[in-house]
Amino acid sequence: MTILVEDNPARHRFEILIDDGLAGFATYRITPGTVVVTHTEIDPAFRGQGAGDALAHGLLTQISERGERVVPQCPFIAAYIERHPEFAALVAGG
Repeated sequence: MTILVEDNPARHRFEILIDDGLAGFATYRITPGTVVVTHTEIDPAFRGQGAGDALAHGLLTQISERGERVVPQCPFIAAYIERHPEFAALVAGG
């Protein structure tokens, strides 16, 4: 199984591809220096298999590598950050 998380700026979302098929996405909007994550959705066929966590980890890692901050408006991403405090410093205003 291959898992890839990539930014799709044309669609304003990070996507998770599992074996080259779209398994889910997290939509966002950009403000200066910040990525506001607004919604996360995982295909029902991939729920309960770690796809959501892989998507959250991948998007937060990419935001960090770009030197940006995150505003986790999506409850799933906010909960992921709470469970993984290594990402807490990425939260804008946090």
